[in-house]
Amino acid sequence: MIYKYYIKIGIVVIVLGVVIISGCTQNQQQNPQNASPTTVMIQNFTFTPNSLTVKAGTNITWINQDSAVHDVKSDSRVFASPDLNKGEKYTYNFTKPGEYSYYCDEHPSMTGKIIVQ
Repeated sequence: MIYKYYIKIGIVVIVLGVVIISGCTQNQQQNPQNASPTTVMIQNFTFTPNSLTVKAGTNITWINQDSAVHDVKSDSRVFASPDLNKGEKYTYNFTKPGEYSYYCDEHPSMTGKIIVQ
C-alpha cells in the first residue's frame, strides 16, 4: 500500500519536472539573450545579427554588451550613434526602403547591414 503512495508521488514529481524544464527551454529558444527581431547586440567586437531585414517604419536598437566603447554609423551618413558604453543603447527608425550598411567608427572591421523593405 505504501509503495502505491510513493509511485504516485514519483509520477507527480517527474511530470512537474518535465513541465518546468520544457517551459524554460521554450522561452530560451523563442528569445535568445532577450533579443528581439529588431535588436542588434554589440558583443565580442561584432554586430549580431550581422544582417537584418525589416519593414519600413521599424525601430532598430543596438545594445553594447562589450566592455569596449562602440558606436554605429551608416556608410551613407543617414544615422550615427554617439559613443556607447557597456549597457547603453541607440535606436534609429528606418522609414525608407533600402540597404543601410553600417560600421563601428572605433573598430572599422565591425560591420553590418539593415535591409528595409
